[in-house]
Amino acid sequence: MEKNLDRDEMLELIGGSVRGEAFRRATFAGATRGAPCEWVRVVVRAIELRGERHFQFAYQGAKKAVTKNFLDDEVEAPLDELVGYGFAGVHITTGAEEIDIRTSRKGQVHVGRHKLKGATEAPEPESHNRVKDVPLPEGKADALLEIMGIATPDGRVRPTMRAKFNQINEFLKQLRHVLDDAKLNDLGRDVTILDCGCGSSYLTLAAHHYLNDVLKVPSRVVGVDVNEDVIRKSVERADRLGAGNLVFECRRIGTVDVAADIVFALHACDTATDDAIAQAVRSEARLLLSVPCCHHDLNKVIRADGPAEVLRPVLRHGILLQRTADLITDAFRALALRIMGYRTDVVEFVATEHTPRNLMIRAVRTREAASGVTDSAHVAEYIELKRFWRVTPYIEKVLGEPFQQLVKATAL
Repeated sequence: MEKNLDRDEMLELIGGSVRGEAFRRATFAGATRGAPCEWVRVVVRAIELRGERHFQFAYQGAKKAVTKNFLDDEVEAPLDELVGYGFAGVHITTGAEEIDIRTSRKGQVHVGRHKLKGATEAPEPESHNRVKDVPLPEGKADALLEIMGIATPDGRVRPTMRAKFNQINEFLKQLRHVLDDAKLNDLGRDVTILDCGCGSSYLTLAAHHYLNDVLKVPSRVVGVDVNEDVIRKSVERADRLGAGNLVFECRRIGTVDVAADIVFALHACDTATDDAIAQAVRSEARLLLSVPCCHHDLNKVIRADGPAEVLRPVLRHGILLQRTADLITDAFRALALRIMGYRTDVVEFVATEHTPRNLMIRAVRTREAASGVTDSAHVAEYIELKRFWRVTPYIEKVLGEPFQQLVKATAL
């Protein structure tokens, strides 16, 4: 069946179809003849999200894509805006029929409708609750997430805390991934964790909760930071949780006398990351998880001189110099850890929309650095990297004589 509609009738048809119980999907595409529009295609679906019917709007533009979810009582404004763009083609699928709406260049609206065989009047909306293997799942009451303000008492993640929720789960995935490799499940005692530069302690508290309460790995956690305010808040949160074996201290990284099995350094600024790495090496920690932040040290001294002169077109630009210094700094750190007996990877642990500082140095101790089996190839790489850039990284200074002797012995 096909008929012509005026514009008001078209708006009523689209709005009524989308808001109807039988609605399944609508696609808006083609030239737009209404309000200015940056989207080339928009798909609207009926989905089930946390047990409630929602409308998902997936906007596709020439340079970006955006997805937004709306409840029934929120959908009127975005739908009216979408209809106001005047897309040339609209295709709507419900549980009973398919509707094609075409608008000509002259503004004439043509509608075609046909019934679906075996159609149901009100299909179940598509489920948006995919079962995900995450350490702290959504939709399940969790005292930790509630106390940290991330989730409601019934387990729903607050919209403004979604990025933090994702960051916590991605971090815990990284921790879970290397627990067995680090042989931390069979120590015969509590695992000791040192969090260097713990800040607001979201990840500190999450690790303590995940190990002790979820994985049932008895663990003791010590968090240190130089900021008295964040330490006070962390202590308050720990008290509210009633968590045992959880200590927070206001002090500098490297001044804590703790024989740690795991060391965290999550967004420790500039050379504080190196101090935390050195603390892990001195403690003979079995595992290090570090997310570096604010690389300034090498940024001050890297120059397009000597062998690096070929990179002058890169280094003359401040932003490119900064990013180059970031990469070189982390490369030195990873090499130093390998030299000191750690199997080391640099991985992306969370998407950049959650945090721009998303590279993690993940290191598992595999041997004694003083065992005489240092990989000479890694030392050679380290020496060549120093020669090329004509710098001495701070990690070499803070690791001190044991590291310097290993490098010197191989160089000879």
